[in-house]
Order: sequence, then structure tokens, then C-alpha cells
Amino acid sequence: MVEFKNIAYKTVLVAGVLLSLLTAASLFYDSGLWFLQVLNFPRLEILIALAVCLAFVLALKKWDSVGNKLFIATVLVAAAVQAYILFPYAFFAPRAVPEADNSYRDQPADVSIMVANVLMTNRKTKEILEITKETSPDILVVLEPDSWWMEALSVLHGEYPYRVAYPASNTYGMGLYSKLPLLQHKIYFLNHDSVPCIVATVRLQDGRPFRLMALHPVAPVPSGHPTNVGSVDEKSLKLAGNMLANDSLPTVLAGDFNDVGWSHNLTEFEKRSQMKDTRRGRGLYNTYNANWWVFRWPLDYVYVSRQWKVTEVERLDDFGSDHFPFLVKLVLD
Repeated sequence: MVEFKNIAYKTVLVAGVLLSLLTAASLFYDSGLWFLQVLNFPRLEILIALAVCLAFVLALKKWDSVGNKLFIATVLVAAAVQAYILFPYAFFAPRAVPEADNSYRDQPADVSIMVANVLMTNRKTKEILEITKETSPDILVVLEPDSWWMEALSVLHGEYPYRVAYPASNTYGMGLYSKLPLLQHKIYFLNHDSVPCIVATVRLQDGRPFRLMALHPVAPVPSGHPTNVGSVDEKSLKLAGNMLANDSLPTVLAGDFNDVGWSHNLTEFEKRSQMKDTRRGRGLYNTYNANWWVFRWPLDYVYVSRQWKVTEVERLDDFGSDHFPFLVKLVLD
């Protein structure tokens, strides 16, 4: 038993040191190295693991030596760093986008937006169609649709008469389905010639217009579709931020950003665009990976300009994809 405790203790020491080193490496947030950028993702998991290491050492009352005291201090600092970065997404943190006041509560939202990454290889359509019918969003942003998915979603055409479609077989297809009129729309290619971005002017029921951008940047990991091995800087969010910052209309950005809200890329986007994350101050609402509960992160987002307020934020049920759908209801102040 004593030998087992010693082995476990040494294992915890090694784990605590490695987790602390990963925490330190994650602070090199402006690096173009994909493996450093990826360290932004599992901050909650690392924080929990650090807490377990600390609790184990304290339970054994191993704080007598200088080495153990140094270990405890190091783990505490690493945990504090992770907690500090994650704090804005706690449900008790200040909300970046204000909650709509009670006068809106008994009224329909001005616009409800659902983001759904269908996973191109997924062939389960019944579930997402049922979720769409049940929630009935005004706008549905679909990521990763190929031609097969576009045909499967054609049953929505009657309910969503305003549409923009760009099917693709590289996992970066995109579809925009709207009950609200699209006054104009255009497909842009911000950083890759096979990765679209949809920009549309939408008219609310009361006649007021707003700008909507649907975006799906390339993931910060080596990928074959499109080729992305770290040699091409992913500038989509930077360019989107510049475009939306100069817009005279209220703006909404929605999509699968392949990044977490506390990353350098999204922090810089917020500064450029002056838009805010509807999730911040309400919870993580992890939307990926729907198939693996241990490692889940918030990758699907709705960002809004200062004119908007939130009535509801919700992660919806699993539908066979590796992403959960994400629903946000907004009112224009």
C-alpha cells in the first residue's frame, strides 16, 4: 500500500509539472505554431487536472519539503492562470451582451439564430430537421453541407424562402436559411479560395435592417481540406473584424469559428469589430465535441454589435454531428 502511494504521488508530481508547463506554453498566444494555439482549447480540463493534483498532494500532507512547497506554489499559479482566463465565461461573471429587460420577455425575439455544423459525413437528417422544427429559428446557419446535405435540407425551403447556398466537399460548405427577407447578399472568400463567408443584409419584421455574416474559419491544425499546415496564417477573423467594424448597420456574426472565445484570434476580433460574445457571462455552452464528453469546447458562436440584447442562449440536443446546435435569441434595442 505504501509503495502504491509513493508511485501515485510521483505520478501526480510529474502530471502537475507537465500541466504547469503546458499552461505556461499556452501563454504564447500570438504564435503561428498550431500546437501552441491548440493549448488554448483544453483550459478547463487542465484546470480540473491541476486541482486534482493539488488536492492529492494536500491530502497526503506532503508540504514539508522545499520541493513540495515549490510544487504546490507552481500548481496554484498555473491553476490561477487558467481560472483567470476562463472566468469571463462563468455564469456568474459580468455579461458582455446585456440581457433584454422584462419588457421584452412577453414578446417574441426580434431574431433567433441557430448555428448547426451538420458534419459533412453525417447522414442523420431526421434529428436536425426535428430540432429546427421545434425551435423554429428565424435564421439557420448550416456549416459543412455538401450537395447531399443541401438536397436533404430542401424540405426547409417552404419555411425558409430566403436562402444562400454554397455546398462543398471540403467540409467548408455553408448554407444560410432565413424566414426574414434578405435584402442583399454576397459570398466572400476571405483567406482560402474554397472557404466561403456569407454576408447578408436582413430585414426584421418591423422593417429595420441589420448585417449578418456567417463564417467558418479553417481550424488551427494541419488539415487536408483545405491544405493548412501552419504555413498559411488564418486571417478570416481579422478580415471579418475589419469589415464589420466599418459597418453602419447593427451587425451579427455567426458560425463555427474553430476557436475558443478566450483565444488571441477572437480577442483581437473583438477589439477590431467592437462586437461581443453572447455567451460570455452566461456559461461555456460547449458545442464540440458532441461525441466525447471529456474534451468539449465552445466552437460555435454568435457575436453581436452594441445595439443588441439577449433574451436566450441555449445549446440544443445532439443530432448525430460532432457539434451541438447553438441557439441565440436577440432583440434590437
